[in-house]
Amino acid sequence: MNQLTYEVITRPGLDPATAEGKPPLPPLTHEVEESDGLRIERNVAIPMSDGVRIYADVYQPAGTTTGLPVLLAWGPYGKHNQKDMLWPTAGIEPGWMSKLTGFEAPDPAYWCAHGYAVVYVDPRGMWHSEGEGVHNGPQEAEDVFDAIEWLGAREWSNGRVGMLGVSYLAGIQYIAAAMRPPALKAISPWECFSDWYREFCHHGGIPETGFIPRASRNMRYSLTRTEDTHANVLANPLMAPYYRDRYPDLTQITVPAYVVASWSDHGLHTRGTLEAYRLMSSNEKWLEVHGQKKWRYFYDPSNVERQRVFFDHYLLDRGAGPVDWPKVRLEVHDTAERYGLREDLPWPIPEDRAVRLHADLQTRTLGESAPVAAASATFDPMVGSLDLEHVFAAPTDVVGPMRLRLWLQADDAEDADIFVAVRKFAADGTERRFAFNALFEDGPVALGWLRASHQELDTEKSSELQPVHLHEGEEPLVPGEPRALDVEIWPSGTFFDAGEKLVVTIQGRDFVDREVNLNSPVIMHQDLRNRGTWTVHSGPGRESYLSLARFTPQTR
Repeated sequence: MNQLTYEVITRPGLDPATAEGKPPLPPLTHEVEESDGLRIERNVAIPMSDGVRIYADVYQPAGTTTGLPVLLAWGPYGKHNQKDMLWPTAGIEPGWMSKLTGFEAPDPAYWCAHGYAVVYVDPRGMWHSEGEGVHNGPQEAEDVFDAIEWLGAREWSNGRVGMLGVSYLAGIQYIAAAMRPPALKAISPWECFSDWYREFCHHGGIPETGFIPRASRNMRYSLTRTEDTHANVLANPLMAPYYRDRYPDLTQITVPAYVVASWSDHGLHTRGTLEAYRLMSSNEKWLEVHGQKKWRYFYDPSNVERQRVFFDHYLLDRGAGPVDWPKVRLEVHDTAERYGLREDLPWPIPEDRAVRLHADLQTRTLGESAPVAAASATFDPMVGSLDLEHVFAAPTDVVGPMRLRLWLQADDAEDADIFVAVRKFAADGTERRFAFNALFEDGPVALGWLRASHQELDTEKSSELQPVHLHEGEEPLVPGEPRALDVEIWPSGTFFDAGEKLVVTIQGRDFVDREVNLNSPVIMHQDLRNRGTWTVHSGPGRESYLSLARFTPQTR
């Protein structure tokens, strides 16, 4: 294992039998049973290279003892944590999942019926597995490599392993594929961040305070010790090796990949899934981006069939697979329910499609021409907001990330935590809201964030459409002095008809504000530095603007 140059904060594990909101933990006994056409082998010990044993449940079609491809699902939530339904607002319909389905994992009942073995693993230090629990990083990279090679060598295996799953079960695929175990033949990551600092723990340098504590609690069930993710985040407010070491170099991924992202998971998975796809060096890779609720989309029977077409080709030499699929398929949403498909656009969106909509603070508009007169607007960002609107003269698809340049001054403070929401309004003034964070329907088109003292850009990685901040230090504002700040707005895909409005809302707090629910994926930011009023400027020498990519819609 690579030697770390820093200390990772750990804590004693909580008794796995006391896990809240999960089924009772079965004892650690090796058992084999047959049920409903499946052979289920529980608590199979998989040896790691350092002698630690982790435990897996193996599902196989009953009566098939050789030639099975392996579909591996690796996550920290408990291999026994199986249900045939998630939260009611997830949008999953009865019958889409069997009672054997692990959280965010492929359903063994479906996949075994089609000739696969499905393996659920409890990673190192989680539940009954030995060793100390970790959350990504070099040790887990070595572990998933060892497990893939061990599974590929089983007498019942055909030597080919694929990986499928959502969130953690997707992120571990980035890690596994970058390690290049020979038995790993295909991956299908469905929605996971790929940059711990910028997408999971902080947004624009602003600490995330809702989901991080919840995720940390989900990593505490262990017979030994586990990494205290929340404590490590608090100890590392700036970009640090702790964050950089979570994932290997994703350009090392060369395995065939079917990557699925969404416009609907801002603050968690949207940016990172798209970045992972961009970085992969695979010659055979496909990207699909939707704007729906992620669990509903993953378990939708038509999409499960699409998953199988992909894996059948690479793990079983069965069917043409994705060869004739468009390399990139994007939903461009008009409303939450109505969308068109674009199969003609590349990803990432070419920079030469970027246009600037210039802010005029006198009229509170965004327009094609830069204003000739200086103007400003002053407001309290904690109770009010600043809206800038653009009315589309012709039907337009807005696709990709956006960049908001703001000339902003904090009138009474040395920092400013900036929250930006891009919104859509119909011609009659009705706001269109969209699927958001797996369970909700109140999301805007897109979100962006920036802690003003984190303004320094990575000039090599930044572009007209996507500013990338270093987050390696802080440069306080001078109260009362305006400064040019670039806010990264996460990618989206939205249709605007003629007469409809795009509105940029700027404020100092979360746009979607809801009460913390420790059992749902609520993204929050409560550790803020805002004080007093802000003044935003426009005009010569202080040009504020929105950069975006727009396209003529295809026939809808």
